[in-house]
Amino acid sequence: MGVLFGSLLPELALKQQVIGQMFISFLKMLVVPLVFSSIYIAIMGLGSLDDLKTIGFRTIGLYLLTTALAVFLAIAAMNIVPIGEPVSSEGLEYAKASTIAPFSFQAMILSFIPTNIFNSLSEGLMMQIIVFAILFAIASMHIHVDRQELMLNFFTGVTNAMLIMAEWIIKLTPIGVFSLISYVVADQGIDVILDLWEYVLMVIIVLLLHAVITLPAVLALFGRVNPFKYLSDIREAPIMAFSTASSAATLPVSMRIVEEVGGVSKKHASFVLPLGATVSMDGTAAYLTIAVLYISHLAGVELSFMDQMLLGVTVVALSVGVAALPSASLVMMVVILNQIGLPVEYIALIVAVDRILDMARTSLNVTSDLVVVKIIDQIQKSKN
Repeated sequence: MGVLFGSLLPELALKQQVIGQMFISFLKMLVVPLVFSSIYIAIMGLGSLDDLKTIGFRTIGLYLLTTALAVFLAIAAMNIVPIGEPVSSEGLEYAKASTIAPFSFQAMILSFIPTNIFNSLSEGLMMQIIVFAILFAIASMHIHVDRQELMLNFFTGVTNAMLIMAEWIIKLTPIGVFSLISYVVADQGIDVILDLWEYVLMVIIVLLLHAVITLPAVLALFGRVNPFKYLSDIREAPIMAFSTASSAATLPVSMRIVEEVGGVSKKHASFVLPLGATVSMDGTAAYLTIAVLYISHLAGVELSFMDQMLLGVTVVALSVGVAALPSASLVMMVVILNQIGLPVEYIALIVAVDRILDMARTSLNVTSDLVVVKIIDQIQKSKN
């Protein structure tokens, strides 16, 4: 409908851009409270420092490993087959484009540490917020139990409220997409939309490669089980994730499947899978990496090797804050584009195909969770 509207009534389509701007602004509005509260709950959910040092570190380490492998697979694919020709952003702008800052390892490390957390929160500096949230959660484990429960209940309430607001905003996605796409078509022409076939194909191929090669290799190496038999046994959960495009909605199914069919103990499933719904986002991380590199090509900005490595680290770190509900990665894409210094307005060019890609990447997110919980279960059983 957006394509037709932009083609048939271009003048009117150009005037309704504010609707798309509102949609993007609503998405950006949720970022800080959602990321902070979700990370706090994930760390506190480990229960104690002893758990954090043992199964907690092992679980998070595996989640970060699989996410990092997905990100660097995406970077490699985009360098081997660079897709996306430069397209003018004139007329698309709703956020001023900034220049790429030169890479500096020292500056990168210092940028992770907040000197004023309230400034970090107000400016939406995600890396600093994540670092503070982790330290804040660990510090909370040292206070009186009654106060721990009070704070955990508070941030759980914050997260629940943010997720309800997010559900409201996600329901506006068709309207937001209609506005953004009709505006793009009216301003750029239909050819811009048709050119997205390369982008969609690239995302699907990378997600499939990670699902059928990378994750099975990790499972075979660390879990010492037949990865393809296991993945075949628990296939119901990824299929559910594909249809719902929500890791959270799939969580009850995932827990039942791994316990009844996958042979995973209820204790490990109850701990690892809920944590994974928050911090494990292989598909989302790979998608965000491809999207950002694709946007850099559309903007005519070539990112250096170190810029791409910085992008990889940023995506891995930020992926833990992606909410487990449909299209939440759009929120993170805004953050990453701002941090890398690329024009945010190019989201308007790729948002049309976000829903189908959202289904595919959520399925991979859940598959990664199921792989990690099996590895943890195998390791813990071998030690008992």
